[in-house]
Amino acid sequence: MTLRLEDKKEIVAAVNQAASGAFSAVVADYRGLTVGQMTKLRSQAREQNVYLRVVRNTLARRAFEGTDFAILAESLVGPTIIGLSMSENDMGAAARLFKDFAKENAKLELKSAAYDGKLFGAAEIDVLARLPNREQALTMLASVLQAPVSKFGRLLTALKEKNESQAA
Repeated sequence: MTLRLEDKKEIVAAVNQAASGAFSAVVADYRGLTVGQMTKLRSQAREQNVYLRVVRNTLARRAFEGTDFAILAESLVGPTIIGLSMSENDMGAAARLFKDFAKENAKLELKSAAYDGKLFGAAEIDVLARLPNREQALTMLASVLQAPVSKFGRLLTALKEKNESQAA
């Protein structure tokens, strides 16, 4: 399908705008996926606030210029689907979405990812996928803050019981 210059400019502008507001990006090869599988992936992406787009590689390179994701240019080879995590509360959403989808659909081949100006290879995408979302991070922080207080409380209880047993 031939795209007019105006269409190409619109695509580049849309992807650039999304990339400018995104927190992480994942690039994958979707060759071999059926239309039904792609529809399912797009549906899951909408639910998780992930911008998902199949874009020509040259247009994607132009769209990523001037963003933290320009380092993905070398990964843009062959049929490529781009996932951008748009939520500040869940920066690893795109990596997690692609990683989980690849478990069920072996045809989806992860190429690389970018986060905070750093490039991650296909084997390292787990690092991004394991990033906790905001709720998980706050839960982890609360448990870390609670641990010393609960240990101190158990110590005081143990001392009280020891003093009571010695007094009796």
